[in-house]
Amino acid sequence: MSTARIQANTASAISSTIKHLGFNLRCPINSKNTKQKIPRRRTSNTLTLAMSTSSSPSSSVPSPLEVCVKASVTSPNNLGDCPFCQRVLLTMEEKHVPYDLKLVDLGNKPEWFLNISPEGKVPVVKFEDKWVPDSDVITQALEEKYPDPPLGTPPEKASIGSKIFSTFIGFLKSKDPSDGMEQALLNELSSFNEYIKINGPFINGEKISAADLSLAPKLHHLEIALGHYKNWSVPDSLAYLKSYMKNIFSLDSFIKTRALQEDVIEGWRPKVSG
Repeated sequence: MSTARIQANTASAISSTIKHLGFNLRCPINSKNTKQKIPRRRTSNTLTLAMSTSSSPSSSVPSPLEVCVKASVTSPNNLGDCPFCQRVLLTMEEKHVPYDLKLVDLGNKPEWFLNISPEGKVPVVKFEDKWVPDSDVITQALEEKYPDPPLGTPPEKASIGSKIFSTFIGFLKSKDPSDGMEQALLNELSSFNEYIKINGPFINGEKISAADLSLAPKLHHLEIALGHYKNWSVPDSLAYLKSYMKNIFSLDSFIKTRALQEDVIEGWRPKVSG
């Protein structure tokens, strides 16, 4: 066989292999062939696969991590309104870690889920053979296991904005306009606004970090819940905070993992009515 024909056949084989891999990498998370007795996973989510940059023949796509998160109560096969679940998914998306999503109906927890999470809480992620709960623990494990890109926040900056969520809840539940809850929230938001003005655009400067991925879902809940239940919005005077929210809410990773507005509203209804 001539050298030209050998080269042509080799090129054809490589081209065929690339096309085959390209098809596989676009497959959705859900597999119709799985026999695992779990609820149907959302079919609209597509895996973000972490590709190795090595040209070694042994290079391969890492196996997806199994992750249990809250299911939507308003729309089948959609993510629910848990900001801690979104924090974990955001971290996975930003690190390009492949994951296998399992949506859990927290109003009717299935037995298989209670077997791996006896307290019935989400998120829970399976690292090797161990199911790990708590978004703090999970995101730290992700940082250690998948260090590139790094998302760690320096200790002195890790608590920036950490009181916003609790003051938001206090104001949301408040039934007395004169109890100071609104002002407490405004104080925390103003403090964060000044910090971002000097140190932004993100908490750790130019690059997004774990602290942003923790705070952003909570700000999303704040915006929707206070808008719906209090007809309240972040004041225009807090321009740096509003810009911060706009920047993060527009990230592809955030859009892909955010809760539906209807779910956020329904999720906070018991806090308001209670």
